[in-house]
Parts: sequence; structure tokens; C-alpha cells
Amino acid sequence: MKVTVIGAGLAGSECAWQLAQRGIQVDLREMKPRKRTPAHVTDDFAELCCSNSLRSDQLENAVGLLKEELRRLDSLILSCADATRVEAGGALAVDRHGFARMVTEKIRSHPNITVTEGEVTDIPAEGDVVVASGPLTSDALADRLQSLLGEETALHFYDAAAPLVSAASVDMDKAWMGSRYDRGTADYVNCPMTEAEYDAFWNALTTAQEAEVHGFEDKMVFEGCMPVEVMARRGHDTLCYGPLKPRGLKDPRTGKEPYAVVQLRRDNSDGTVYNLVGFQTHLRFPEQRRVFSMIPALHDAEFLRYGVMHRNTFLDSPRLLDRYYRLKSDPRISFAGQMTGVEGYVESAASGFLVGVETARRLLGRPPVDFPRETAIGALGLYISNRSVTVFQPMNINFGIIPPLDHRVKGKRNKNAELSARALAIIDGLKEEILP
Repeated sequence: MKVTVIGAGLAGSECAWQLAQRGIQVDLREMKPRKRTPAHVTDDFAELCCSNSLRSDQLENAVGLLKEELRRLDSLILSCADATRVEAGGALAVDRHGFARMVTEKIRSHPNITVTEGEVTDIPAEGDVVVASGPLTSDALADRLQSLLGEETALHFYDAAAPLVSAASVDMDKAWMGSRYDRGTADYVNCPMTEAEYDAFWNALTTAQEAEVHGFEDKMVFEGCMPVEVMARRGHDTLCYGPLKPRGLKDPRTGKEPYAVVQLRRDNSDGTVYNLVGFQTHLRFPEQRRVFSMIPALHDAEFLRYGVMHRNTFLDSPRLLDRYYRLKSDPRISFAGQMTGVEGYVESAASGFLVGVETARRLLGRPPVDFPRETAIGALGLYISNRSVTVFQPMNINFGIIPPLDHRVKGKRNKNAELSARALAIIDGLKEEILP
């Protein structure tokens, strides 16, 4: 028994690992290093392009629940993330390069996985196939998928990545280290702005020259990865309720919350590189330097990488896929990762996990595992396959797609904590059946 997995991103790597751990031979096809996408810079698998943060690690947050479910079920991605984590308050952030190297080493050293380098331009005619080619699927493979599925099924929008700056170039006389509401450790560099400074910054940001991105329109950008300049155009104070919100961040020099705060988050374990949180952008590079240097603490910032825009391709999954991410018209073909409409690194890994587990079980003659909607893993699979969704758009995991409790709980955090406890009890009950 052998399965071809196309793509060694987070979803493809997780899928290949789960198959291999269950004794299935895997041919993992990855086009790097022979060909790269505009967003990739290394030859490692599971490369994190946009951010080093896998978002909240708290069980009162749905993505925190999803991570804990994957941890308890021996996810490769979560084990490598935990081993390479860097401090980021209540979030799980990793040393990006260390994380990717560890995933790559584990995949390449597994006796049941063979890595085949080079671009894939067609779907193998025989055997089980998992397409996990990601949001930057090559044109040749995207064309093949369009012909296989129908022209109207391959949709696209655009993602944006945030710039990176040298930690040494940040003016700490105009910034301070801390986390919101002093939760956890002081892991963020907080760059305050007065109302006058913010006003000048907002005017410059909303009138700055954008890079040419073929086919780009504001409406095509996924809300969770919106360029900062697109968000700013929605209103003068929109950023102050989003990535620049000052709530819970008191400047120790004044004892008060500033008008706006730009946060920088560590991008590597050494703490020498920081990314501008929420500052994904498609401004021209000179404009990024000009505008972002208006933030007082970044007036002499050294930009190690500018923000970029890139294409993101995804399917009309409710019409095409079942709850196990299998193609309804041809169950030997499955999809995993962002192209299924699960948005985010952790969500992509979760889809790869489920596809790997279920494909292995089917090949071994075992029934599928029922991950119910009460679990985050199950809720994602049931959302992307829900035919009642009329206008399908990529979705992060959230408690809104998980059934409510059967009793009232006072306070949102308490309610979410109970939803997580319910889900993890179900996962613990399934562990013996799921684990290889």
C-alpha cells in the first residue's frame, strides 16, 4: 500500500507522517528546491511564510483547543512547534527556521517516507493521492485541477506577509517590553504612538503607493490576513480597534494607555529578528520603509524583509469534498491544507492529520473515526463539507462552528473553557482507537 502526497507544507508533512506511522508507504512529492514559490525562501518542509506565530495557546481560544487536540493525538507539527517555541505571552510562536528544519529531518528520516523532488503537474492515475500543494499551487497543477474539477471550482484570493526588522535597530527609549494586561511573560516590544503621531501615520499609510499585484482587489483579501493599508482605509480609527489597539498596554513611563500601540513579536529564538504584528502589506518596498519608519520606535529600523502579497488558491469544498476531505466524485483523491478552505497554519496541519489518519484506516480496512462537531478537528471537517454554506470563504477555527453547551455558563472565557473541556474529553475517549 502506497499513498502519494503532493506538497510538503504543514498539511502535507503532517499527512505523510500520520500515514507512515501507521505502516503506509508514502511518496512525498515536493517541488522545492528545484522550483520555489514567491513566498518561500528555504528548502525546508513546513516553511512558515507569513508569521512565526501559531496563535493563541489558551484553551479559552478555539485555536488553542485545536492545538491541544493535535498534541494529544501525537501530531508531528505540534511536537516540533513545542520543541522550537519562543516566548510570546499566551501565543505559541516558534523559531521559524528551527521548526522547519526539525519537521524536515523527521520526515526525511522516516523509513516509510520517500521524498521525490520536482514539480508535480498531474494527478497520478492510480493509487491514493493527497493534494496538499498549498495556497501557492503551481500554475501547471492548478490548471490540471481546474480541468479535473471544473473551471468554476478553483477560486483565489490574496494573502499578505508582514515585514521583519532587526531587534537591534528598534529604539527602546521609545518602546517597552510587555504583554497585554501583563499576561504571561513580557515578550512583545510595544511601540506607542500619540494621537498626532498616529494621525500622520494613518494619512501616510492610506495614501502610500501600492505594489502592482495582478488581479488584486481589496474585497478579495481574506479578513484574517488583511493588508494593514486596506484595513486603514476602512476608517481613521479602525487600526486602533485592530492590530494597533492599546487596551491592556500601559506605557510604564506614563502609567497610561497610549492612543495606539504597534507590537513587535520575536521571529527567532535568539530574539534578533522581530515582525510587525498585523502589518501584512502590499505597499511598494520604499513606501514600507517611509511609512513604517514614522512609528517613533522604528524611525531608524533596519528592515530585514519587506511585506509581500501572494496568491492563495482554494476549492469550493462544500460542493466537492466530504468531511474527511475526500473528493466526492473520486474518493481515492483527497485534499489537505489551505486549498480546502481551512485558514491558518494550525488548521492546515489539522486537515492533514485527519486525511492521513482516515486514508490509512481505509487502506487497512478499518472504519473511519467519528470526530464529532463538538471537537475542533471534527468541526473543521464538517464546516468545509457543509453544503448549506452558500458563499464559501476560508475559515479559521472558531467556537461559532462548534455546538453550544447544553447549559448556561456566565462569562465568555468560562464558557469557552467548558467547550474545550468537553472536546478534550471526547478526544481522550478516542485516543486508543486513533493512535497507531
